[in-house]
Amino acid sequence: MTTTQRHIKGLGSALAVMLLAGCSSAPNESAAPKPPTVDQTAPTSQACDASAVQYAIGAPFDEANVATLEEQSGARQVRVLRPGTAATMDFRDDRLNIHLESNDMIEALRCG
Repeated sequence: MTTTQRHIKGLGSALAVMLLAGCSSAPNESAAPKPPTVDQTAPTSQACDASAVQYAIGAPFDEANVATLEEQSGARQVRVLRPGTAATMDFRDDRLNIHLESNDMIEALRCG
């Protein structure tokens, strides 16, 4: 390899390093959005009251009584949980959970 070829190869390497360095940039902290604020005075969702529907424990479950239980508990959403049913672990104070036994008898009524 001649001296000229080594110089050209060295210049090519130096050029590649400079081009790659130009691709990186320092983080621009002024471009980051501000985190959202939480309004502590905002009204929360309507919470359900499972104590209002405890009379239904032991009763047979059918789709017709879902609307009644939802209304009487003040829930905005109802979730029916049969044995072995997978369910999310998120807590929602406006949701009524209807826990059933294997024979579709209401075992428990809980909010969450």
